[in-house]
Amino acid sequence: MNTRISLSPLAFISPAPVPAQSFDNPVEAVDALIALYERNTQFLIEAFGGLAKGDPVTARYRACYPQVSIETTSFGHADSRLSYGHVASPGVYTTTVTRPKLFRHYLIEQLDLLMRNHGVPVVVSESTTPIPLHFAFGEGAHVEASATNSLADIPMRDLFDTPDLNNTDDLIANGEYEASPGEPAPLAPFTAQRIDYSLARLSHYTATGAEHFQNFVLFTNYQFYIDEFAAWARKLMAEGGEGYTAFVEPGNIVTPAGADRPDAPGAVRLPQMPAYHLKKGDHSGITLVNIGVGPSNAKTITDHIAVLRPHAWLMVGHCAGLRNSQRLGDYVLAHAYVREDHVLDDDLPVWVPIPALAEVQQALESAVEEVTGYEGFELKRIMRTGTVATIDNRNWELRDQKGPVKRLSQSRAIALDMESATIAANGFRFRVPYGTLLCVSDRPLHGELKLPGMATAFYRTQVSQHLQIGIRAVQKLAAMPTETLHSRKLRSFYETAFQ
Repeated sequence: MNTRISLSPLAFISPAPVPAQSFDNPVEAVDALIALYERNTQFLIEAFGGLAKGDPVTARYRACYPQVSIETTSFGHADSRLSYGHVASPGVYTTTVTRPKLFRHYLIEQLDLLMRNHGVPVVVSESTTPIPLHFAFGEGAHVEASATNSLADIPMRDLFDTPDLNNTDDLIANGEYEASPGEPAPLAPFTAQRIDYSLARLSHYTATGAEHFQNFVLFTNYQFYIDEFAAWARKLMAEGGEGYTAFVEPGNIVTPAGADRPDAPGAVRLPQMPAYHLKKGDHSGITLVNIGVGPSNAKTITDHIAVLRPHAWLMVGHCAGLRNSQRLGDYVLAHAYVREDHVLDDDLPVWVPIPALAEVQQALESAVEEVTGYEGFELKRIMRTGTVATIDNRNWELRDQKGPVKRLSQSRAIALDMESATIAANGFRFRVPYGTLLCVSDRPLHGELKLPGMATAFYRTQVSQHLQIGIRAVQKLAAMPTETLHSRKLRSFYETAFQ
């Protein structure tokens, strides 16, 4: 291994420096990012392995993330129809990069747009941001306990860089980042260490690897949807896939198209928010995540999925109907949200409006028409469009009714749940197109509570139809051009060039 070695206890052992390289071809630039990242992470893994086997400790080990940069000297003229792919003013822009193999298609697309819009090359180099050892192994790695035991007398932070949560934040995405004088402006909404943090969390919460996630994500708050989706996807795989290439379940259990579900190596313990992926080769398939109940879970999972830069995410779950004209099983298409979930108050103030996105609304309404057979004015028999209120107290009915009911009436809310506004608000915050289609499962203001017998009958008759509507809507969104789906409505005054 070619290294710079010093016996000074304060010195670092690092891979040999790599000079910056300029590229006019985005594919070559991404290949260089991959080579540099893999070299540097392999250096850390081998160093850890050597120390675990008894190699002498002579200094700290450090390797840094690769970075990609551009410099423009004029304002240029970017396609005004695009919401991304260009910078706002002359200057130097840069971002650190992690897992470039995973993000290969995304990086090529973003760099190609920059090169075409500004007529400048991109520069690939080593950053000064260290790669934490934990992230060098990747989210699916397994480190033997014996390896860590052999280093028990030496704190890991004395040997390697570890995650630094002081530098792992959402300042860029939140629009709060302020570069110091002379410092390059950010090129992407997330830094490499922030992405690595989320990739590790995704694996933990969903029990599937980041490489399986698709660009179109459905969230639900009931396991019944998962059961229906899994049964449908397994049948689809057995019949050839119809364009889908594989179905992935928690534990990274893969059923390829044309095959029955493989025998699992024993029962898989479901994680907190299990994810299921119906894959396509270009990642335009469907990921379904059971987020459970509550805004905390909704924020947690969308915080992490956002780093994968999906093209859209939709909430398809159950809600309380608030109007006496609604019936159990009716649908609610959200066009506005009352946010009383509170989990995003520090990141996105409640006075920020969360607009409905026309492309998503049209896809959802069209999907309801196709699956149910109702259309036009007749569609009003089974679906209402209106405001959805999201709260953080599941037992709100047990409190004095005057306050919450008055607020719900004043807001013109037609449905109440605990997740939809959180998912929509985080979509707005992270520039991920979002939408909500809920199904009324109880009417607490009108004496229809969700009792066990009622719930069973309701699930049996409605879940399949609701899920198929969600799938049809996602397929419609996937057929749209990416540039159309990523709306300019989600971009602020000062945006990063990367989508």
